Amino acid sequence: MAIDPVCGMQVDEKTALSAVRDGQTYYFCCPHCRDKFLGVAPQSSHGHHGEPGQLVSLGAPPARAAAKSAAYFCPMCAGVESDRPGACPKCGMALEAAAPARAASKRVYVCPMHPQIEQDGPGSCPICGMDLELKFVQSTPDEHEDDELRAMTRRFWAALALGLPVLLLAMLPMLGADLQAFLSPDLSLWLQLLLTTPVVLWGGSIFFVRAFNSLRSWNLNMFTLIALGVGAAYGYSVAAVLIPDAFPDSFREHGHVMVYFEAAAMITVLVLLGQVLELRARRRTAGAIRELMSLAPPTARVVRNGQEIEVPLEEVQTGDVLRVRPGDKIAVDGKVIEGKSSVDESMITGEPIPVSKQLGDEVIGGTVNQTGSFLMRAERVGAETVLSQIVDMVAQAQRSRAPIQRVADVAASYFVPAVVFVAAVTFVTWATVGPEPRLANALVNSVAVLIIACPCALGLATPMSIMVGVGRGAREGILIKSAEVLEILQKVDTLVVDKTGTLTEGRPKLTEIGAAASFNEERLLSLAAALESHSEHPLARAVVEMARQRKLKLPPVEDFDSTTGGGVAGRVDGTRVVIGTPDFLKGQGISGWDSLLARAAERQERGQTVIFMGVDGAAAGLLAVSDPIKPTTPAAIESLHRMGLRVMMLTGDNARTARSVARELHLDDFEAELKPADKHRRIAALRAEGHVVAMAGDGINDAPALAEADVGIAMGTGSDVAIESADVTLVKGDLRGLVRSIQLSRRVIRNIYQNLFFAFVYNVLGVPLAAGVLYPVFGLLLSPMVAAAAMSFSSVSVIANALRLRTTRL
Repeated sequence: MAIDPVCGMQVDEKTALSAVRDGQTYYFCCPHCRDKFLGVAPQSSHGHHGEPGQLVSLGAPPARAAAKSAAYFCPMCAGVESDRPGACPKCGMALEAAAPARAASKRVYVCPMHPQIEQDGPGSCPICGMDLELKFVQSTPDEHEDDELRAMTRRFWAALALGLPVLLLAMLPMLGADLQAFLSPDLSLWLQLLLTTPVVLWGGSIFFVRAFNSLRSWNLNMFTLIALGVGAAYGYSVAAVLIPDAFPDSFREHGHVMVYFEAAAMITVLVLLGQVLELRARRRTAGAIRELMSLAPPTARVVRNGQEIEVPLEEVQTGDVLRVRPGDKIAVDGKVIEGKSSVDESMITGEPIPVSKQLGDEVIGGTVNQTGSFLMRAERVGAETVLSQIVDMVAQAQRSRAPIQRVADVAASYFVPAVVFVAAVTFVTWATVGPEPRLANALVNSVAVLIIACPCALGLATPMSIMVGVGRGAREGILIKSAEVLEILQKVDTLVVDKTGTLTEGRPKLTEIGAAASFNEERLLSLAAALESHSEHPLARAVVEMARQRKLKLPPVEDFDSTTGGGVAGRVDGTRVVIGTPDFLKGQGISGWDSLLARAAERQERGQTVIFMGVDGAAAGLLAVSDPIKPTTPAAIESLHRMGLRVMMLTGDNARTARSVARELHLDDFEAELKPADKHRRIAALRAEGHVVAMAGDGINDAPALAEADVGIAMGTGSDVAIESADVTLVKGDLRGLVRSIQLSRRVIRNIYQNLFFAFVYNVLGVPLAAGVLYPVFGLLLSPMVAAAAMSFSSVSVIANALRLRTTRL
């Protein structure tokens, strides 16, 4: 059997399509994979490419244009993509339209407060009115667009330059300055009108547009209140200048109609300042995404027709041969096909020691080549690379919604109408019973209520903490799939762990071969390694590795069959071979293995895992495998216990080995000899008892239990199926990451509660103060300008509190 270099599928060399490149023969499951590998247009069924087993001799593929993202893909078969709808050439399923995140050049814009609002281009959110920001791009980080920040900054500085003279013209006479020597009162009013008009109508135009949209869709938001407040102050003041005789005495003070140009102008300036500070802070929350994306190099050296050509990263395609020189960042995921080197993979594994790479070894895009030069073949490019998938997962998690956010959403939905009602009551109260000028005071205080009560801080309280927290986790090698997971994680009281690959190294070594009397040890190892070479289990790899070390020739395998949690069976060189647990061997009709149990028990008491082997219906021997406990596991278990968690182990291994490991690590409980369905049922039972359960595992057999748990945690060194089934992935494959993830979860949720408290308390105290409840006792009133400053900096304070998570110690 061979491996299709495009999709990774196992194919039979006798019947598969094949092609020769650079003197090496490759085998393919279908014409689509072969043509994609060779870089040629698909051939018709009448062409010379159609016969299985036929060799097509080609050199390096010709230079190709920039890669275009496929519009359709098969949901079942990796690597099957097409630019048009149709059926999968492998499984026959209809191709599905690709999601936006799959497209290399796709830009998706999303609301930071309402992640369900997405569109292909920039704009504003129809719910809250905030500018949409770039969600995720498969490109270099310096391509992030800052148009919103630049535009808002220009508006702020222009509004400030025009607004300050208005403030001086209005306030200096109140401070005792005599401006009448230079300006008459009428000229001062006209200057204020002239300077305030561009501030409000240009600088604040975005507020009015968003307020209009909010009224049209009846999604009242912060811009509704700002537009009402600024519009009322400005419109009243314009009317007072143009038609002063139309106003009654209740609007006059010392015979003059009061104007509030300085309030309208400075509210606009302060709200714009708050928006600028908020946008800058929001950019910092996306720092984790930019840091991850910067790991990928902008270009790659592709070898075509014997020449090295430097091309943009997006032009690299599956099957390309790349040259990686010392010090280079590896562009995409692939395999070494020539040369050897050592590679710094710390960005993925967290291990500072470089990893040796030689022919056939996998390399990961974004890691750094150290000493040697080598050629590699690209296997996963664009959105398929490990780095891109990590970036995508972090971006999706940052935009997800935590259940706790529903509290803020419900409050905000009632908040704006309530504030408008309070402002109306404030106006009526001051106009009816307030001191003179009654209507002027009524207007000022109702505007102050509208401005100070903007619910922006309430809306930002949860998403800002989630964005920063998920990014912080990514830097620690903790990939969290959603905000809901982050919230549930801090409630976990029971942690269930698998043994192999989770508590242990996951790289077991075959330490002993116990052959039955009628079998030869070397023959036994040869048969076992041939059969186990088709299995993904860590124990299988240990058997195959020992055969390679002894340079044994592996005979061909037929009728291979694998039973998850049981074992493997097949015909090796004409001999029926079965390897697995005693129950599995019994089910396969193997007899005489009872004599091996005593020999196995001794090894199991020492913590070794024993697998049994039968040949042609008779017990043939046993294989003892040792998988040492990770050096970091005891300290991690101790930390979890200190955090109040109950830790138990569920394993498919035998009871004696499990007991030895549980005793050494001081686990609270363990269960052994479990099949995947048993683990799934045990997790369900724990949840039914009222426990909040997290499950950590790394194998295919752990996937059902990971999916059943409240939070599934996959070790990044494990199988793709386990990682897909999990809610949290520990990239470094270390349980210390689980300790950090729970600490992070608790701190993020605490941070969210702090933000919600600040936002609620601010509004509860600010609205009555702006309405003038302290005036009868202390004679205190809140200026609309002070209200605008308080409103702007309340949002900034919430974001600043969220940003503290970036430096929190885990």
